[in-house]
This record gives sequence, structure tokens and C-alpha cells, in this order.
Amino acid sequence: MTEPLILSDSQQYITTLTMNRAKARNSLSEALMTELASALDEAQQNPALRVVILAAQGPAFCAGHDLKELTSHRADADQGRAFYTKIMGQCSDLMQKIVNFPRPVIACVEGIATAAGCQLVASCDLAVAGSSVSFATPGVDIGLFCSTPMVALSRNVARKHAMSMLLTGEPIDADTAQQIGLINEVVEPDLVRARTGELAALITRKPAATVAIGKAAFYQQLEKPLNEAYEFASEVMVTNMMIRDAEEGIGAFVEKRSPSWVKDDGTEHGKPES
Repeated sequence: MTEPLILSDSQQYITTLTMNRAKARNSLSEALMTELASALDEAQQNPALRVVILAAQGPAFCAGHDLKELTSHRADADQGRAFYTKIMGQCSDLMQKIVNFPRPVIACVEGIATAAGCQLVASCDLAVAGSSVSFATPGVDIGLFCSTPMVALSRNVARKHAMSMLLTGEPIDADTAQQIGLINEVVEPDLVRARTGELAALITRKPAATVAIGKAAFYQQLEKPLNEAYEFASEVMVTNMMIRDAEEGIGAFVEKRSPSWVKDDGTEHGKPES
């Protein structure tokens, strides 16, 4: 039987989705993107979910689009235009699904991430990478500018850094990726999964409703002019103030006690175990 392209493992509040196409360097084929989108949809149905970790099997986190699959459609009657339109739209939808996912998504990067793979890392809310990992948007080297990876990349790093990666196609190491804001942390290669798990566990100890409100608001305000962003954020703060967790959290701080957050089913609980 064919192995699944996405392996899913749920432990208490955390679901790990692992790309399982190691022989193809976890390139984003039509099938892999379909399975990853479905896995995210399924994870979202879990009421206990607090964090998703996106990982990968093999030496590469993700090598971008499946160029063999793309090339095979050159023989189509329209020279592949319809298929390419479909694939690029599917990829864009997947990246937006990650950004719009109601829980934080952390990239656990143990291997190289290039082109749409770099886009995938940039689309996640947080990213932890091994010290031996490199990142690149090398489409320019094969005559296919990394235009869709550019969208996520340019929303994570400064313009000059993004343009340098896009125009030269040259890889950057993990330390540089951290310095320019593409990833959050660099750790030794054998500690990537452990550190990603620690970061995920830390987030699970925060009130779920507050985290959900905050993640959504973060991305929405980024797209607004300054005055509109403040107006929007003020409305979000008011909405947040009215929920049970804000009342409890502020009260607990004032009263110098540990807060008791609300579960997704409306019942109360203390801090989840790490």
C-alpha cells in the first residue's frame, strides 16, 4: 500500500503533521498539498487542539514545487497553462489556510527549505530550525522567479533581504535566516524537534481563546494603514476584554493567584501540563 503523504500524530493539546515524501524531498505535489490541507481541516475539528507543528521526513524540509510534475504537463493541449493555474492557486490557498488557521502553526525545520518550501516556513507563525539548515528562493536560476514565495517572504523579512534572496537565488544559513526574521530560533540539529515541542507546550499553557483572537488580529492589522490598524486593534482589545479568560487573567494577576482558563467546551481548567 502507498504510504500517506502526511503523517498525523496528536498528543494532548498538540498535533504534529509530518510531510512524508522524503524521496521527492517533500516537494509540494498536487497530492501532498491536498493531503496537507485535509490534515489541517481535520486537526481544526479537534476541540482540544492548541498548536500544530509542521515537520518533515528525510533530509529536506521541502524543496518547493514538484518540478517533474509541472514539466509533465508541458504535453497538455494548452502546454500546461490550466494545470499550472490550478497548482499555483492550490498552493496559495494552502499558505493562506496556515495563516488563517485558528491555532498557532510552528515549522519544525530539520532540512533545507527552498522556493515554495521557504514559502511554507514563512507562512507558519513560528519556526525553529537546525543550525545546518539553509533557505533559498532559487527560482531565478531556472527561469521561474519565486513570485508566490515572494508574498510570504516579503511579509516576514525586510525588503532588501527579500529582494536579495529572490534576485540572486543564493541560499542563506540558519543564523542569517534568524537574523533577518525568517525563523525564530536556531538550535543544534538533534534538538530541533525537542525545542519545537517545548515552544508548542509553552503556548498550550496560554488561554486558547486569547491566542486565537490574537493570531487572527495580528495578520489582519498588518494589511491595514496605521490609523485603521489602531482602530481595528482597539476593537479587538474591547472584544478580548469581554471574554471570560481576560476577566479571569486580570483578576488572578491583581489577586496574585494562578488563573483558571476556560476550555473550548466552556468548562474551566488550570494550566495544561507541559
